[in-house]
Amino acid sequence: MIAWLMFIALGVIWGSSFLLIKIGVRELDALSLVAARLGIAAVGFVILFVLNRTQLPRDRRTLLTILVVGVLNTALPFVLITWGEQYIDSGLASVLNATTPLFSLVIAHLALHDDKITTGKLLGLVTGFFGVVVLATRSLGSGGGESQNAFLGELAVLLAAFCYGLSAVLIRRYVRNTEPMMVAGGTLIVGGVLMSLLVLFTVHPLPDVSKLSSDVLWGVLILGILNTFIAYLMYFRLLKQWGASRATMVTYLTPPIGIFLGIVVGSEAFDPRLILGAGLIVGGVALANLSRINQGMTRLIQRQR
Repeated sequence: MIAWLMFIALGVIWGSSFLLIKIGVRELDALSLVAARLGIAAVGFVILFVLNRTQLPRDRRTLLTILVVGVLNTALPFVLITWGEQYIDSGLASVLNATTPLFSLVIAHLALHDDKITTGKLLGLVTGFFGVVVLATRSLGSGGGESQNAFLGELAVLLAAFCYGLSAVLIRRYVRNTEPMMVAGGTLIVGGVLMSLLVLFTVHPLPDVSKLSSDVLWGVLILGILNTFIAYLMYFRLLKQWGASRATMVTYLTPPIGIFLGIVVGSEAFDPRLILGAGLIVGGVALANLSRINQGMTRLIQRQR
């Protein structure tokens, strides 16, 4: 029961991230917002590792993979999503981000010998692709500069989803036997350090914290503490209890929650094409992972008996 509550809470937390980002970019540039978010989470993991006297990996391949994944799984996609949300709604960003498993399927087919595309996966990919096309027509329909910016914003979020998919394959291939918490914390620390340095060297003048509104300040704090640091701890606890096939089903919760919060809290426009596109993408992901979902649910039921 506790695991299910944690699963639902994690879906709500990650689903709300897109609205919090939308609030943050009202007054902060993308680089500064991401640096603050990752910096807070990185400090949390450093403290956790010190208290637990966590042993760091020593082999070069693991360290190099954590470094690369720190860029591809935290710094770069966080920047892309945050930049994209300057031009698109938070609900739309949450839906486009849900294409991550579809990118992962294609990359895994090319990079891994034991995870090839099957008929079911291909059907899921095609369904998800049509969902993306439906969403793209929303921004291309009106024309003009605003429409072009919206399209670029959508493209940025899709590129972030590609980065997440690539990172998942890299983690599976090169650090499969490394403690998951070390991978999570290590990549967040790498991303936090990288983004902090990038902001120091490129953002002039630096944001004046005293001039930020309370909404933005709270949004940044919640993003860093709850939506990144605590959410990662919850996710990896679920991974330990349920396994990857079941824990990753949280992917299906974030788009509807992101859309709901965007419309109700963020006053974003309701568009039937958004619902249709979301349904096609989430449905495509479900089709592509149907066998894994069935296996995961069967094992979960057997454990609870």
